[in-house]
Amino acid sequence: MDASRATGDAALHAAVRRVSAGADGQDVPDVLDLLARRLPGTDLTSLLLEVFRRRASAMTGPDVLRRYRADRFVAPGAVGFAALRRAEDALLGALPPHFDVVTLAPVVPLGTHAAPAGVDPRNVIATIRGTEVAADPTNGLALEAGVRRQALLDAAARSAEPVRLAAIQRVTRAQFVSGPVSFAHFSLFGMITAGRDTGSRAFEREHLPEHLRFAAQSLAALGAGPVRIALTCLDDVFGDVAAAARHELAGQPGIAVTDAPERQSGRAYYRGLCFKVFAGEGDAELEVGDGGFVAWTAALLGNRKERLLISGYGLDRLAILAVSPGP
Repeated sequence: MDASRATGDAALHAAVRRVSAGADGQDVPDVLDLLARRLPGTDLTSLLLEVFRRRASAMTGPDVLRRYRADRFVAPGAVGFAALRRAEDALLGALPPHFDVVTLAPVVPLGTHAAPAGVDPRNVIATIRGTEVAADPTNGLALEAGVRRQALLDAAARSAEPVRLAAIQRVTRAQFVSGPVSFAHFSLFGMITAGRDTGSRAFEREHLPEHLRFAAQSLAALGAGPVRIALTCLDDVFGDVAAAARHELAGQPGIAVTDAPERQSGRAYYRGLCFKVFAGEGDAELEVGDGGFVAWTAALLGNRKERLLISGYGLDRLAILAVSPGP
C-alpha cells in the first residue's frame, strides 16, 4: 500500500471511529452495521436525503463558490473542447459498422464496479440514491451487454451471437492522481464484445484482432500514431490467442505488436490476456488505451460460458497527443 493510500485509510478509520462513538465516547459498534446492512435501502436513502438536504440548505453562495474552486472533481476539464471533439470523431469514425453506439447514463447501480470487476468501492463516487458515478464506460456497457445476451439466451439457450457495443462517457474516479496527463474526470471511449465460449478459445481468437485493428486505425485517423500494442498473456493457454492476433496484424502499417510479460497492473482484473495501447514515438510515447478479457458478463448472468472482451481509450490523452505530437 502506498503512503497516500495508507494516510487516506487512517483518516477514514478515524472518521468511522468518531461517528461510531456514543454520546459518552464509548464505541457503538452497531451503527455501521445498522446503516450498511440492516437498514432497508429505502430507509437509508430517505435518511441520507434528509441529511444532505439540511447540509445544502445551510450553504451560501460564497460557500458553493469556495467549494467549486477547491474541489478537483468539479473543476472544468483541462483539455479544450475542440481537440476533445476531434478525438471523439476520429474514434467513432473508425468503429466497425456492426458496433452499436450506446448513450450511457452518467451513473450506474451501486456495486457495478465492485461486484463483477473487483474495483475498490472507495475509488468510485457513490451517490445517496443507490447508484455510483460512472468510472469507466466498459462497466456500463457490460450491464447492457448482459441484458442483450440474456435475451439471446432466452430465445436460444446456447446462442453464441455476439453483442458489440461502444460508448463515449465522461467519467470520474475518486483515487488521487497526479501528473500532466492525469485527471480526476475525463472522457473515455469504451468498446466491448460479449459472446459465448464455443470451444478452443474461438471467441477470443475471433474478436481480439478486431479490437486491436480498431486501435491502429482510429489512432492513425487522429494522427496520434505510430501505435504500439503490448500483449500480456496471463495464462499460458492463451498463447495461441496472442499468436493469432500477431499473425492477423502482421504487415499492417503504423502498428507494432510486442510482448509485455513484465506487466503487473490489471492481473487481478483481466483473465487470460490483456493489452496496453501506446501512441507516439520515443520520449513522446504515451499510454492511451487498455483492454483484455474479463469475466464480468459471466458473473452478471451466472453463466461460466459467457465471454467478454473490453477495451478503452483516454480521449483527453489522445487529444493532447494529436494537438502536440512531440518533436
